[in-house]
Formats: sequence, C-alpha cells, structure tokens
Amino acid sequence: MAIKVVHGLDARPDLDVILAIGSFDGVHLGHQRLLGELVDCAQRTGRLSAVLTFSPHPREVLQPELEPAYLSSPEERLKILESLGLDFLVLLPFTRELADTSAEDFVRQLHDKIRMCELWVGPGFVMGRGQEGDIARLQELAAQVGYVLRVFPPVLAGGQVISSTRIRSLLKEGRVREVQELLGRPYALSAQVSRGAQRGRHLGFRTANMMVDPTRAMPAYGVYAVWFWVDGQRFAGVANIGVRPSFGEEERVLEVHLLDYDGDLYGKDARVEFVQRLRPEMRFERIPSLVEQVQRDIALARKILISEKGEKRVGVSEGLDAEIPVRSAADKE
Repeated sequence: MAIKVVHGLDARPDLDVILAIGSFDGVHLGHQRLLGELVDCAQRTGRLSAVLTFSPHPREVLQPELEPAYLSSPEERLKILESLGLDFLVLLPFTRELADTSAEDFVRQLHDKIRMCELWVGPGFVMGRGQEGDIARLQELAAQVGYVLRVFPPVLAGGQVISSTRIRSLLKEGRVREVQELLGRPYALSAQVSRGAQRGRHLGFRTANMMVDPTRAMPAYGVYAVWFWVDGQRFAGVANIGVRPSFGEEERVLEVHLLDYDGDLYGKDARVEFVQRLRPEMRFERIPSLVEQVQRDIALARKILISEKGEKRVGVSEGLDAEIPVRSAADKE
C-alpha cells in the first residue's frame, strides 16, 4: 500500500501512532534499522507507523549562510520511506515561528493532532525553542503528556556510527564504495540530460551532460565507474565530475560516457549510480594525452562493472540485511 503523505499536523488518524522525527536525509542504514523496527512494532501492536520531517530543512532557515548538500531529493526520500512500509509521512513546513515553539507545546500538538503514543528518536536528538527538548526533557514530557519515549541506539558500521554527516565526508573524498555500504545502495544523482559543448563527440567519446540540482551533495571531483539508468534500462558508463581543467572551464559539471549506448539522450531524465572512483581530476596539456587517459578509464571501468554484475548488491528493500557488519551500539561489546 502506498504511503500517505500529510501536509501539516491535521492527520487525525483512526489509530494511535508510533512516530519518528528527523530529516532522514539519504535514509541510510541507520535510519532503515530504526524505521524497520518502528514499522514492525506498529504492526504487532495494531498501531500506525509514521515519520515527521520538515521542508525546508531546518538548517536552511536557522543557518541560511551554509550551502545545502542533501544526500537525497524529496522524491527519492519518499520512495525509500515508502519501501520500508510506513503508513504515513507528515511534511511540516519549517519556519521561524515553528523554531520558536517550545518542546512541550510541540509534543502536545503531536499527541493531540496525530495521536502520537510513542516517539522514537536517536540519542542526540533535540527539538524545540533553543533546543530545550533534549532526551531528558522529552522523558519528563512523556510522563506529563502521555506518550512513551524510545531512544534508539546508534547503528554502527566499521566501529563508527552511521550518520548523514559521515556519508557527506566520504563523498567529499570520493569514497563512493564506502558510501554505498552505509546507504545500502549506490549513491545516485538524477537529472535531465542537457546539450553541452559537444567536445566529447569530437574527441570520439560522446557524453551525456547532467545539470544536477546544486543543493545535492556531490562526490569529489574526478572520474568514476558508474551505472547510468535511462528509459528503465541500465548501461555501464564512465562519469567525470569537475570543471574540465584541460579546457579552462570553471563551472562544475557531471558528464557521463556510456560504454554501450548509441541513441539520442538529449532531454531524457536519467540517473547516475556511482560505483567506484577511478582517479582524481587531472589537467592535460595535450589533447592526445587526454584521449589516451580516457581510453584507460573506459577499460578500467568496464572491468569493474563487469565484476559488479556477478555480485549481490544491496538495494533499498534489502537495506536491513546489508552484507557489511552493521549493528547498533547496544550490540557492541
């Protein structure tokens, strides 16, 4: 059944609700573990499962000087949340007025308007005016308002907590393999293919130019082996992220050379999944040197992607059964 999307707090459900609050950017394996258990608990006890998140992200309102770097688009996040079996998603506009609401007023609204009977949060969660609603305060309010607070332990991978901040840091270093392990799926960017300078065509390597949303987190500049999805089909490819230093350009671009595709891509919606970084961005003084390097990149990418076909890859729906050692902090000895 499709997830129900509710705008504002007037959901008025027929059953009590177990609720998680957060941005859930990227919906990584830590998020998936928490929400998976939340859904299971709701189904066992005859209640509804729900997530409350904000639009825009609170950081855009409270710290507008910071450049956003989202790990997922709203559409991608909704699709992943739906795959986890949640009953509904509450989208709440984040404003200065909401930021000034006390933790007590807010949880009372959640209890009264959406029948929140349990609130599930992580150990570092805070909410309300001046971040007064820390775990201790929320526990006090639970007794007063009439809900149960569950503090979900962090989920670990490689001995470290899985977090959106950790994933962004790995992306900045181009470590997309490790990002995939923490997300439970390859990091991906979607955009429409646009017409570029067509230099690749003259060099013998046609490329699809992608105008990516500037608010999305981008992997480090460099060359990557990727999967390219278009019209429901997947193609092997080599992607370049950077500013084309060999041609003296400064605008950031994402361009993909498809290894086994010969059609017209202009105007099509496409998705790029990053598999492995091949090398950093380089400047070439001579065009023949650039062409030789691209040929080496293509050969290496093809070898990597051929090996990928025979391996089990963790998808969105498989996120809770990842093949890497993922566990909660409560499981750590």
